[in-house]
Amino acid sequence: MRELVFALEYEPGCNRVADALADHPDARVRSLSLHATAERLWRVDHATGTPEALDAIEDAFLTGDYYADCLATEDCGATQTTRVLDRTDDTLILYSDWERTPTCASVPHIARDHLGDGVLFETRHEGRHYTWRLIHSGDGDVAAFFDALEVAVGECAQMEMLRTADTTTSAGGRDGTPSGLPPAQEAALQAAVEHGYYESPREVDVGELAEHLDVPRSTLTYRLRRAEEHLAKQHVAGERVAEERLASH
Repeated sequence: MRELVFALEYEPGCNRVADALADHPDARVRSLSLHATAERLWRVDHATGTPEALDAIEDAFLTGDYYADCLATEDCGATQTTRVLDRTDDTLILYSDWERTPTCASVPHIARDHLGDGVLFETRHEGRHYTWRLIHSGDGDVAAFFDALEVAVGECAQMEMLRTADTTTSAGGRDGTPSGLPPAQEAALQAAVEHGYYESPREVDVGELAEHLDVPRSTLTYRLRRAEEHLAKQHVAGERVAEERLASH
């Protein structure tokens, strides 16, 4: 089995959920389940954020011409259903389902076309960044998948490859860096340290650092956040292993 992780960074006005999340940077949407057949797609998503952020996310999902994960830039004529399964002050759970038409395209459907049946999907949406994690058999044509995806997203989004590896590969260093981070995140973290972003007080803010690296501020913020999350989890996991080893002796 192979793991494939990539991100789409949506331009303003191209994805209603991305626009809502960009207006509420602390909000997140992650998939609880995601399934696709040749003709249909259905998924359940878990959103977190302030009540105002959840209102915006809910409105984006429920808008009539928005179909979850459809890459068509205009109303594709699909028959779709979106409904709220649960809502609290800081969480929102949504169910979405739509029937594919000839003008509809989506990551799961393109994956089925080029990577075969049985692909597993996991997603996380933060700001304009939409991260996809796919587990597939490894027998398909990954290059053809990305070529078709690039055509489908057109100028609405930029693609960034984050990781491709065998699922049995160990976490540390599987992305070509000692930390296990994708090269783009490793570079962002290294630049942040070198330019004093983590000093107290900070010697550079994220906007200045983004300008130095010639990347959008949102992109740099996303890369630093993902790198920090990865390293924090790696550290905690290492501490637990050390404690278990000590306990066993």
